Amino acid sequence: MSAGPLAGPLSGRTALVTGAARGIGRAIALDLGRAGARVFITYRGSEAQAAAVAEELRAAGTECRVSQLDVRVAAEVDRVVAEAKEAFGGVQILVNNAGMTDDALVMRMSEQQWDDVIETNLRGTFLMSKAVLRDMLRQRWGRVINITSVVGVAGNPGQANYAAAKAGIIGFTRSLALEVASRGITANAVAPGFVLTDMTSGLTDERKGVILSRIPLGRYAEAAEIAPLVTFLAGEGAAYITGQTYHVDGGLVMA
Repeated sequence: MSAGPLAGPLSGRTALVTGAARGIGRAIALDLGRAGARVFITYRGSEAQAAAVAEELRAAGTECRVSQLDVRVAAEVDRVVAEAKEAFGGVQILVNNAGMTDDALVMRMSEQQWDDVIETNLRGTFLMSKAVLRDMLRQRWGRVINITSVVGVAGNPGQANYAAAKAGIIGFTRSLALEVASRGITANAVAPGFVLTDMTSGLTDERKGVILSRIPLGRYAEAAEIAPLVTFLAGEGAAYITGQTYHVDGGLVMA
């Protein structure tokens, strides 16, 4: 049984979080809910995991809806934004988190591997942002928060497609911030380092050792350590911050 809507700094706001069934997206959805936002979460293939996140949010008193979405498909994006508008009256906070990897060295990478990663990470961010902007512009308030990666700044062997997509998100974020600033809308990016998620679980022990040796804090991040920055950027306290990329990477880029 729900405890009822939560009060908090994001009360009265609706946040749409893509790819929220697990990992960083799940942590972000839960943190936004704790801050009082209504949360609309999407998933691509992990229906049971998405339902579990929604149940956890509702049990904590957060209003929540969930919908399947392939962010690469414009018609699906428009459908989900319409569902969020019908359920909650509109979206004030968008978190573009949905992403994927499909690693290979450039000489061995297929065109399909390149296209899938670029379309999910970069095209999806574009389509989602475009779909929510009309209402944000009319409301003269909005927050777009794009999840990029340290790989988009530093590169990573075997991830040219992922690095290109994540670097593209940084450029997209800056350009979008310039376009919508006059309407009270901010756009920022959060660049996690190596986080303990399903996406990093497939790394070899050797590769993990190399990565850890480059992180000054000497450990991987937990997904819950990424979420609070996203919640801050979604609130009134970040009203004068836009076009920025914040690294949450244990000092990796600095090193």
